[in-house]
Amino acid sequence: MDTTYQVRGMTCGHCVTAVSTELSALPGVTDVQVDLATGRVTVTSQETLDADAVRAAVDEAGYDLAGA
Repeated sequence: MDTTYQVRGMTCGHCVTAVSTELSALPGVTDVQVDLATGRVTVTSQETLDADAVRAAVDEAGYDLAGA
């Protein structure tokens, strides 16, 4: 299952790595693709992810999840 999120505040490769690392650590996540130019993050998971868990992971990376 692919879910796309909008993440605010990413400006560089380090940002991409930080967000990818935190989201990849969530249970059931099998892949994370980050488009730095648009701020879109597509997470592939085995089942629907808890929105609060996704928000917490993005917050932990130091960024803001928009609209979820």
